[in-house]
Amino acid sequence: MYIGIDWGGTKMEAIALAADGVERARHRVDTPKGGYEACISAVCGLVARMESDTGEVGSVGLGIPGSPSPRTGVIRNANTTILNGRPLGKDLHDALGRPVRLTNDANCLAVSEAVDGAGSDSRVVFGIILGTGHGGGLVIDHKVHPGFQGLAAEIGHYPLPWMTAEEYPGHMCWCGKRGCLEMYACGTGFELDYRLTTGAVKRGRAIIDAKRAGDPVAGAVYDRFADRLARSIAILVNVVDPDVFVFGGGMSAIDELYDDVPPLVTSYVFGDSFETPIRKARHGDSSGVRGAAWLWKE
Repeated sequence: MYIGIDWGGTKMEAIALAADGVERARHRVDTPKGGYEACISAVCGLVARMESDTGEVGSVGLGIPGSPSPRTGVIRNANTTILNGRPLGKDLHDALGRPVRLTNDANCLAVSEAVDGAGSDSRVVFGIILGTGHGGGLVIDHKVHPGFQGLAAEIGHYPLPWMTAEEYPGHMCWCGKRGCLEMYACGTGFELDYRLTTGAVKRGRAIIDAKRAGDPVAGAVYDRFADRLARSIAILVNVVDPDVFVFGGGMSAIDELYDDVPPLVTSYVFGDSFETPIRKARHGDSSGVRGAAWLWKE
């Protein structure tokens, strides 16, 4: 049995999968507000719940909003800041009495979709989370490719490619640098563009509804979003050239993207065409927790 846990800022979700991918159990709790040790206890509680519900012992994989350093094992770049600087893998190993595999949530999306999702027919799968932030995960032969420093596919923090004069030098990102893709090609960036254009605050879903109703301002905001996403994908093709791209996160539900983005990529990619499939995550919101479980799948 494979147990996966998705450690989010507001909730923790656990799933237990059989070897064939059938869901055996699932449970969700609020992420504790009591600090790091309380969160470790919550993970242990979720593992115990999965094993109690199924009557089996399972491997444990964890998806987190950050990544472990290959050199030290401590967590970096987590927007759930209590994780930063902590040897999470070691601490969970000690608490659970067994090894734990962990990686960032975008890698979990890519693993899930590579094993039995929208990329299961492909060897090299690039997953892109279009949610509150913009994250990437690279999977080759069902395995995460973390890179030498564990930083592969950190696409949210390279600069928006081919900035226009109006975009330059870019918005200030929470990481301390300007122009990061995280500030453009995600739900936060989409809503920020609308607010800067109109002076009004509107949620992403409402902006899309307005665009579909014919609002030219909302339509222009959407067009810029699609174009910025296409620029990023062109860079990824030029560097990685995966077999398939899979979108997850809230913005991945915008069906128009799958028709509108590919022709835009063609105008940026270093080649005469763009034919790589772009697909919506088959497992939707469950891809992260399923991918965490599949970190142990050989």
